[in-house]
Amino acid sequence: MKLNLVERGVLDPLAESSQESIFINDIPSPIHHISLFDNTKPGADIILNIIKASLKSIEVIESKKPAGAGANKFQLEKAAEGDVSILALGDCGSCTTWVILDAIRLEKKGVPTLSICSHKFAPFARKLAKAHGAPDLRIFEIEHPVAGLNPDKVKEKTNVIIPEIEKIFYKSD
Repeated sequence: MKLNLVERGVLDPLAESSQESIFINDIPSPIHHISLFDNTKPGADIILNIIKASLKSIEVIESKKPAGAGANKFQLEKAAEGDVSILALGDCGSCTTWVILDAIRLEKKGVPTLSICSHKFAPFARKLAKAHGAPDLRIFEIEHPVAGLNPDKVKEKTNVIIPEIEKIFYKSD
């Protein structure tokens, strides 16, 4: 049997540029309240709890939403109660998409964000943010994979990004 293989290009659904430009809010100093926005992806809770433990005297507001879906109005309002919102975790296509889109929605509400995505999905996250007019959205990379790992491995990977996060939060301390 003879097969003819035909190469085809894959259509990239992301636009090269956006019709609008999203203002990325500055991180305030000092920070009094941080919202930790957990998308319930396995490992997201561990990452956010480690970040929570590293915060000095900052009050934490916790918010959750289902993985692979956008936040509803109530979930978004809860996450917007912080001076800053940290969103986790993007380590697959749909979760990364919604971490970034929810971060953009928070930025539009005036809330600065930090999005945590695995290094395998961070390039997609940046391209998505750019396509939606937010090329400077803060995206922190954690080593892929996260989901499916035991808690000690997730802690180990999270501890690598803690100094970067602390640098942003305590820049004037």
